[in-house]
Amino acid sequence: MGLDVVISGGRVIDPETGIDDVRHVGLVGGEIAVISDSPLQGELSIYADGLVVAPGFIDLHSHTQSIPGDRIQAFDGVTTALELESGILPIGRWYEFQSSSGRAINYGAAVAWTFARVAVMNPELGEPDGTLEYFQRAFGHSEWSSNVAIDDQVQAMITRIEEGLREGGLGIGINNGYAPGAGVQEMAEVCALAARHEVPTYTHISFMSNVDPDSSFQGYLRLIAYAAATGAHMHICHLNSTSLRDIERCVEAVKRAQDAGLRITVEAYPYGAGSTAIGAAMFLDPEFRRRTGSDWSDIVVNATGEAIASEDRLKDLQAEDAGAVVVWHFIHPDSDPQHQQMLDLANLYPGGAVASDARPWAMPDGTFLSDNVWPMPAEAVAHPRSAGTFARFVSQYVTRRGKIDLMEAIAKCSLIPAQILEESTPQMKRKGRLQVGADADIVVFDADEFRDRATFQQPGVPSVGMRHVLVNGMPLIVDGELDVNALPGKPVRRPIG
Repeated sequence: MGLDVVISGGRVIDPETGIDDVRHVGLVGGEIAVISDSPLQGELSIYADGLVVAPGFIDLHSHTQSIPGDRIQAFDGVTTALELESGILPIGRWYEFQSSSGRAINYGAAVAWTFARVAVMNPELGEPDGTLEYFQRAFGHSEWSSNVAIDDQVQAMITRIEEGLREGGLGIGINNGYAPGAGVQEMAEVCALAARHEVPTYTHISFMSNVDPDSSFQGYLRLIAYAAATGAHMHICHLNSTSLRDIERCVEAVKRAQDAGLRITVEAYPYGAGSTAIGAAMFLDPEFRRRTGSDWSDIVVNATGEAIASEDRLKDLQAEDAGAVVVWHFIHPDSDPQHQQMLDLANLYPGGAVASDARPWAMPDGTFLSDNVWPMPAEAVAHPRSAGTFARFVSQYVTRRGKIDLMEAIAKCSLIPAQILEESTPQMKRKGRLQVGADADIVVFDADEFRDRATFQQPGVPSVGMRHVLVNGMPLIVDGELDVNALPGKPVRRPIG
């Protein structure tokens, strides 16, 4: 057998089969052709002595859908980055654009309920154009966020969403936390649509607060009720941030629902800070501090580093640009051991996936970075999770603190995300595995050196320790160096029609 690429002598880890041994891996085209105890010969040899060889990481929650965003995530081990929580609309146009421009890693998107809601509730903004800028502009308007929809409006949303599913969308992104005014009847209709098409929803819960009414716990109970009432697969996005400081109660409710047989899955990222638009609904609550346990200074403007000094200053900035990105430190795990325990509950949740919620990279004036550039411009801003989530998870929970072993960590980064999607998206049965016949999305890294370097002050610093990354059998990173000419990413998409 003629092999295109051989990865020789590495510690091969495959969470599904339990392999954890020194092996040689041979690739043909975009697939794994052979895994052998004996040395192999190929046109290109990659020597992995002393390194881990694992399935490429799958990020279920990446808003950084661009070539530079792909590249910095590749250094974090990500070979597939999916825009699921927010989603996109129209789906067909988005996939066409990604294909024409090329991508460094694999990509895909869910259908955006919020985009459909904006189009229906704020028609002056026009129809969605397949870009995140459309959604960003919507933060200057309130109808879509605050108003309950009437039946005709709900049906208009359903029509748009269903068209996106027919165009291959990977499920329905339900960003309910950004439109808490949406009624339960509307949400049940959307979830029932997902159940009919047998696709997951990717859900930001409706409320974020430590206390009733409209608490995070209430939001979780709503999501559990939707799963029970409609039969939909409800995937909970960023368990760490939406539960705030009431994580123990929320986790217990989710566990009981899963034990009762409801189709609920979860994801989390290893940071105590989230990132969103300054005009998001949670910041409009006059009782924000009492309800969240945060102070105004926990909100930091992404582009300038300004910590908000007062409610008046927050309102001024919201009036200037409601779509401006901020970082919100909802807990402080670095200084408070109890806060670290809260973060651990989310990140170590049994069967939970690691997902970054990577922010789009933007320049200081707020324009999204979409050019084919590398390295990441020093002035580009985002949350550090856009660059370092997976390395941070492995280094903190395996290398530094020893909370889980490397096999389990890799499962949370690769196999579990694939399994969350594979019932509705057959392509994912070939991802997240290091097995013969699987897609050749492979990472080779130094387990002792793999760690994040991105900070809130310098978010664009790539992770270190990732030595080789192959996407669809094509080298993207070799010996720690990025091939700027390589754009091997392919679409992840459900069958059209």
